[in-house]
Amino acid sequence: MNGISLRARLFAGAMAAIFVALAIAWAGLSTLFDRHIERRLLDDLTRQGLQLAGVAALDARGTLSVSDLPTDPRFDTPASGLYWQVSSGTRRLRSRSLWDQTLQGTTALQSGWQTREAAGPFGQNVIIVGRMVHFGRDPRRALIQVAADRDSLRGARDAFARELALSLGLLWVVLSLAAWVQVSLGLRPLADVGERLDLLRRDASARLTGAFPSEVRPLTAAIDALAQARESDVVRARGRAADLAHGLKTPLAALSALARRAEDRDPTVAAGLAQAIAAMSAAVAAELGRARAGVAASGAGRQSDPQQVAERVVNVLEHVEAAAQLSFEIDIPPGLTLPLAEEDLTELLGALAENAARHARRRVCIAARKTDGHLELSIGDDGPTEAASRQAEQLNAGRRLDESGGGHGLGLAIAQGIAEATGATMTFGNAALGGFQATIRWLATQ
Repeated sequence: MNGISLRARLFAGAMAAIFVALAIAWAGLSTLFDRHIERRLLDDLTRQGLQLAGVAALDARGTLSVSDLPTDPRFDTPASGLYWQVSSGTRRLRSRSLWDQTLQGTTALQSGWQTREAAGPFGQNVIIVGRMVHFGRDPRRALIQVAADRDSLRGARDAFARELALSLGLLWVVLSLAAWVQVSLGLRPLADVGERLDLLRRDASARLTGAFPSEVRPLTAAIDALAQARESDVVRARGRAADLAHGLKTPLAALSALARRAEDRDPTVAAGLAQAIAAMSAAVAAELGRARAGVAASGAGRQSDPQQVAERVVNVLEHVEAAAQLSFEIDIPPGLTLPLAEEDLTELLGALAENAARHARRRVCIAARKTDGHLELSIGDDGPTEAASRQAEQLNAGRRLDESGGGHGLGLAIAQGIAEATGATMTFGNAALGGFQATIRWLATQ
């Protein structure tokens, strides 16, 4: 049962319940029809018997007569299954349908019409309605009996049961289709919940808002509460990552300054200290990159305008002394959006643009475009070609950015984590300007 869908379970249960209900209805209706036709037959036999009682006579010599015979043609057809007989003592009158057969009488009959089943003529099982009648003050009596073949009832009942079974079978198909529609309509709110959950997976700020049935509201409320708690955790993680970055920045800068001062006294110790500081910086950058990637993954599904973000990042870099003499070019068509949150794009562009500015001679280019079903963002510089080629070979060979060394690795570790968390691929190579270029590509959804 674990592999069967809820829709299939509900539909199978509904079909089984409808089948059982219709089977019970079939048995009950068949029984009611059997009783009904039996009552109708008894009423008809009683009416025929009353007619015979009204026309039967016994004269003074004991001659039994029936002045007006019943008109049903079956009484004139031998072995037709409908018979009558009037008998008094050894005298007996009977319908032609009995031919040379007789109905077995009984002296136990008292006043009133009584019914019994007995072995009848021609090997038939018959229902007999009979009554003893008196002729005025004459003490002599006559037994009036009217009989019908019970097999005729069985045939009518079987025909009715077959037709009823076919009708109820068709009704079962119709009701099953109605049950399928009912189950589908009943489960539609759960499908809506699934769609909104997919949106929530791609966008941490989304909520299961909507007019859900009262039975589903507790579920949606619990999911919304969980999403709110997750978003709060993401905000706290972002704050902790920022606090860690700021907290370690000053001590590492101080250690670097001390290493430079110690270089004149003991170059060997200073070189070792510088290497240790560089390793610490790389480790911190890598961990911050992983934490930042987790935050970025929670914001997947959002959209941001790369042109506005690039302009803000360039505006900040232009006020930094090392990049003040550089020319920043932004080649992004208006209206283009990228599939990640604005704060994530700001950090990604900031890391890549800062690395490009650090190694550029005069120019840095930030470009974005949509091509071949992909969205592409690239940052290139006109720095040293050989250094850029070696760096690209190391990175494209599969080495971790935080292990690749050099100035590029520290900022690119965070950038690569954010790119991968948002479903993008990040590649490196030589820029058109002649230096190093990082390219991020997302699959376009529209």
